[in-house]
Amino acid sequence: MRVLVVEDARALAAVLVEGLSDQGMAVDVAYDGLEAAAKLDLNAYDVVVLDRDLPGVHGDTLCQMISERDDRVMVLMLTAAGSPGDRVAGLTLGADDYLAKPFHFPELVLRIRSLARRQPSARPRTLRAAGIELDPLRRTTTRDGRPLDLSVKEFALLEALLRASPAFLSSEDLLEQVWDEYANPLTNTVTVTVGRLRRKLGDPPVITTTPGVGYRIRP
Repeated sequence: MRVLVVEDARALAAVLVEGLSDQGMAVDVAYDGLEAAAKLDLNAYDVVVLDRDLPGVHGDTLCQMISERDDRVMVLMLTAAGSPGDRVAGLTLGADDYLAKPFHFPELVLRIRSLARRQPSARPRTLRAAGIELDPLRRTTTRDGRPLDLSVKEFALLEALLRASPAFLSSEDLLEQVWDEYANPLTNTVTVTVGRLRRKLGDPPVITTTPGVGYRIRP
C-alpha cells in the first residue's frame, strides 16, 4: 500500500511517516499543497492523508482536485478542524473519511487500511494464491493453513506480489510499492527480502524470478 502524507507541520509529518512505515506502508510526504499536487501527478497512491490548512494550495482545493481525477485516490482528512460542521464540509469537498487532531494512531492505521480496501480498483479483502491466504486488515498470513510469522516488509512484499498475481513485479516496482520514493534503486534490499520470504513460505517454492523481468507468485 502506498500512502501520501500531506502535512505542513514537519514534526507531525515525521511521526506519521515513521509510524505508517512501521506498519508496512510505503509512505511519501509533502509539506504543502503544490508539492502534493506534483507528487500525485508522478506517483500512484492508494490513500492520501491530507491536512486542510496547507500553504501553496489549500487542502480543500487539493481535495477537490483529487476527487475529480480519473485515477481515484482515497482521501483521509486529518485536521485540527474537528467540529461537526468542519467534518460535513470536508466530506462535501470529496474526502472519503475525516479524522480530527489529536487522534489515536491505531485508529488512523485502521482507517487508512479501510479506505484502501474501498478504493475502486481494490481487490477482495483476503488475497489467495498458491495455497497462501493473506488478510491485509488483520495482518495475518497462512500457507496451506500454516500461520506465517512475517516481518513488516516481508508481509508488504508478499501482499504486493499477491495483488499483482499472475503478473510480474520488477525490483523497481517493489521498491516503489513496499518502500518509498527515496529507496535506492541500486540496493539489494528487494533480493534480500525476497530470499527471507521464500524461506518462510517453505517448499514447494511459490515465488519465481525471471531475470530482467522480475518476481511473481507461481501461477
